[in-house]
Amino acid sequence: MPRRHLRCALLLLLLFSTVPLRTFAQDAPVTAKEADSNDNDALVRPEQIHNPILWHDPGDMASLDLFFGQGGKKGQPAAPFTFEKEIRRQSTPKFDARDARGKKWRVKLGHEARPEVVSSRLLWAAGYFASDDYVLPSAEISGIHMHRGKKYIQGERITDARFARKPSGQKKVYTWRWKENPFIGTRELNGLRVMMALLNSWDLKDENNAIFYDEKNDRQIFLISDIGTTFGRTGLHFTNGPSKDNVKAYVASKFILRTTETTVDFATPSRTPSLLFETLGFGIKQYLRRNGMVWIGRDIPRQDAHWIGTLLGRLSHRQLVDAFRAGNYSPGEIDQFVKVVEQRIAELKAL
Repeated sequence: MPRRHLRCALLLLLLFSTVPLRTFAQDAPVTAKEADSNDNDALVRPEQIHNPILWHDPGDMASLDLFFGQGGKKGQPAAPFTFEKEIRRQSTPKFDARDARGKKWRVKLGHEARPEVVSSRLLWAAGYFASDDYVLPSAEISGIHMHRGKKYIQGERITDARFARKPSGQKKVYTWRWKENPFIGTRELNGLRVMMALLNSWDLKDENNAIFYDEKNDRQIFLISDIGTTFGRTGLHFTNGPSKDNVKAYVASKFILRTTETTVDFATPSRTPSLLFETLGFGIKQYLRRNGMVWIGRDIPRQDAHWIGTLLGRLSHRQLVDAFRAGNYSPGEIDQFVKVVEQRIAELKAL
């Protein structure tokens, strides 16, 4: 971005710094009262890492059910549902609910619900870890009362909501950094970086990365726990709509920016200088923060990008369709999404 533009943005920020602007997604602090008592959001320190794992061999990928996903058909949330509490943090409306079997679910409303389930299906199929999650086209939540997200609620009925729960015997113990983790330089971490580009996942804050302790296998599972800002543009904009869950924006977006003999640069996450002008400079903090994430999609070894592309190439057209069906997309949207995903997989395989 030209320096003169940045200077103008800074001047505008100083001039209007007393005026709040919260139209685009912002991060809200999490208080002890709001945080899940079973979760620890602290960043992991090197001495706290024990038996870490980021990826596992998915085995016979052709046999994977991408409609019901990791939790399977029997793992679906079962009605009726009872409201427990609202999770008043970050920018997306969430709440906890219990189903008929007594299982606790974290429910997400809004534009991140559908793409998050599709993204988790594809990550799971490629050997990365994910929560058990589902999109319910419609559900009745007894006793629901929310301060945020009221536009997504009609009486006690919600639509296109994501229901997620950690597999039994797992709990969140830490968060992890993209720049500091046990997998730096490995094919598996580079493959995950490519997956973010394939999904157009641009909200790559470290706090979206979770470590779950797998008690059964005595290991720490490294994963991305918030993957809903996907299938839209390649970066954050003032108007949040096209930035996620937007088939037109996804179809029109770039994937591979450039290649060398040894590396690949991807478009996601992208710099979004338009954010400065769209917000009259008020977006400077978000703009600078997002600039610090751009490296995640750049300078990735070709051989690692080819590896993850070859792996994804084992998925059939039917399986990819099922992944988007799991997100409750229309047949027309599914056709467009799958066409782009298949084209991107082909590009990776050709590296």
